[in-house]
Amino acid sequence: MEPLFPFTHEAQIPASADMGTIRFAGIKFTRVPTEVTLTADPHYRKEVSLADPGGSEFCPQAEFGAFEPAYEVTYSYTGPPLASDEHANTQFTFNVYFRPADLNDKQRKAISEKKYDTAAEWFELTKSRRSQRRMVIDEQASTFCPGSYVDGSWTHEDPECHDKVFFKVVASPSPYVTVRVNVDQPTRASALEQ
Repeated sequence: MEPLFPFTHEAQIPASADMGTIRFAGIKFTRVPTEVTLTADPHYRKEVSLADPGGSEFCPQAEFGAFEPAYEVTYSYTGPPLASDEHANTQFTFNVYFRPADLNDKQRKAISEKKYDTAAEWFELTKSRRSQRRMVIDEQASTFCPGSYVDGSWTHEDPECHDKVFFKVVASPSPYVTVRVNVDQPTRASALEQ
């Protein structure tokens, strides 16, 4: 059993997305799992091994549990289509989840009565693009043997020559932007006073 953390109030979207198009799309009451258990399905593994002897030996099945009540807040945004999308869709969504206690009584009542006209104002979005560490070839410290491509493979001109490749760690911008959604505190405070 592993814990899930659905109440982070964060989502990762591609840095290539148009950040100016992020819009509130909706809110609804739901239940979210807070635990997952991964188990191997012996029947499935048997079928796979008969059909494909080289198939996966680890065929996990996920069982979700410990469901908690939550409010699912959905945002939409525009971005470049995924390479795998044959329809070239440019509209995407992401969800963040809040515990009922994160919203005040007035907000929860409005949701239950499906009065969403001011719901977008309840939330505050912040965006950040973190840096990430990654390994790259150290071009200055590395030496490469001259050669050419032969039938799609790199072939050294001198078979006795060996490449000396060194790596280094560099910081670069993440390919994702973290969008954090918080309940707007001034709205929450004024609603609590009423």
